[in-house]
Amino acid sequence: MRWIFFAVILVPVLSLWAMPGQAQQGSMTQRERLTVQSPILTIDSDRIFNESAFGLRVARDVEVQSAGLAAENRKIEAELEAEEKRLTEQRSTLDAAAFRDLADAFDQKVQKTRAAQAAKGRSLSQMVDQERSLFLNAAGPVLEELMQDAGAAVILERLSVFVSANAIDITDEAIKRLDATLGSGKN
Repeated sequence: MRWIFFAVILVPVLSLWAMPGQAQQGSMTQRERLTVQSPILTIDSDRIFNESAFGLRVARDVEVQSAGLAAENRKIEAELEAEEKRLTEQRSTLDAAAFRDLADAFDQKVQKTRAAQAAKGRSLSQMVDQERSLFLNAAGPVLEELMQDAGAAVILERLSVFVSANAIDITDEAIKRLDATLGSGKN
């Protein structure tokens, strides 16, 4: 039963891909010469972001900022450990109430520092989400152009498609065009 379903669905799609479409008639510019001619295309949106010049620049930025944040965390950790050691050494020279006040203040400082560093980590994640959103918005017109060039009516996320012919995947072509159009996203 499953094979009959695939035959009914995929054979017409694959035959449309194999047949010259109306988009191929007349004079075509170099941009329009896609090997894929299909009403349905697939794309791997993670790959177009991660492998494009834009996504690679974002990854480099995140790596640099993450390394900076990690170094800052190590420095803060060393400072807090030294402060904790000094506090522990003072314990024998202070009365219990004075030590408790210093220990409570230290604990509050640690909690505040952890919260601040966690906020920096969340900010970095938000930056990635914002960059990805900017990329996908800017990619829209390029993907629409690819869709028109292929005579397609829809581009589906490849990971959401159960079975498809590799020939309808336009991820590599999308990356090439996005690199040519958007570059790294920085002027």
